[in-house]
Amino acid sequence: MMTSVRIDDSAKVMGQVRLGQDAYLAQGSILRSMDDSVTIGNATWVLENSVLIGTPEKPVTIGSKTIFGHKCIALGTTIGDLCEIGNGVIFLPGSRVGDMSIFGEGTIIPEGHVIPAGSVVVGRPGRVIRSLTREDRQMIKRMRGHDISLEPFVEHVIASVQKGDIMGELYEFDGKYPTVSESALIYDSAEITGDVIIGKDTVIASGVKIIGNSHGPVRIGDNVQILENSVLHLLPDNQLVIGDHVTIGPGCIIHGTDIGSGSVIEAGSILCDYSQLGANTLVKAGSLVKQRSIFPANQILEGFPAVSVGENKEALQRPAWAIRRS
Repeated sequence: MMTSVRIDDSAKVMGQVRLGQDAYLAQGSILRSMDDSVTIGNATWVLENSVLIGTPEKPVTIGSKTIFGHKCIALGTTIGDLCEIGNGVIFLPGSRVGDMSIFGEGTIIPEGHVIPAGSVVVGRPGRVIRSLTREDRQMIKRMRGHDISLEPFVEHVIASVQKGDIMGELYEFDGKYPTVSESALIYDSAEITGDVIIGKDTVIASGVKIIGNSHGPVRIGDNVQILENSVLHLLPDNQLVIGDHVTIGPGCIIHGTDIGSGSVIEAGSILCDYSQLGANTLVKAGSLVKQRSIFPANQILEGFPAVSVGENKEALQRPAWAIRRS
């Protein structure tokens, strides 16, 4: 059988992954595998700007003929065959999904949550609203060319290793050029523009866009991680300030916010201009911090819009899905 794995030009594989026959990674999609922890089945598609991250403790295992929509995020999850996953769906570590399930756009599957096979799931957090109907099954079959047969897994091992030098693109804007510490790591396909300063040992992951144009300065501290396909920008006459030891992403939108040191902004969150987060703040996955919101230190924020749902009693630890620097 001829090898038939398609990886578009701007799709990225970090580490070693196992892809099935006819698997497809679309433009801007990113697979990050720590210690061989991502497996994707035959004819499964990961569409534009989606991010899948596996760890040894929480690997990503995807069945065959499952389709991820645009800008999905999957962290340490197991998903079965023939699933239809809408745009912007987020799967959190330890979640498990049975075969032939359908997910509405923007759904969030919480950590450790189990979705039975043949379910239709919507919501933030996701909930099963019904079992598949005959029409649902016909749709799944039609979207796969009227062929839902499953062949034995045909494995293609693909490995890519991030080099130790700066690989991303830095751009001048209006006479201002980004300043990046020599110990910072800028991954391939990251782009940084204009009035941006990046501190020591900071990591800017693949697909990240940081735009410090005429709207104002961007200041990023030491030992910060801004993870895959996140976007940082700001409105005019504002600034974006990120304290030391902060973790952001993947798939976040950070707009003109002041983020206190040691904070963790989980996957798919949106932080709006002129908001302020105190040190050691946890923003739960998929939350929206509204414009001009102000929260003191040690808060746990969740919701759309986000509200405080508790307090952190200890200093936050960097999540397992963050990048491990050697």
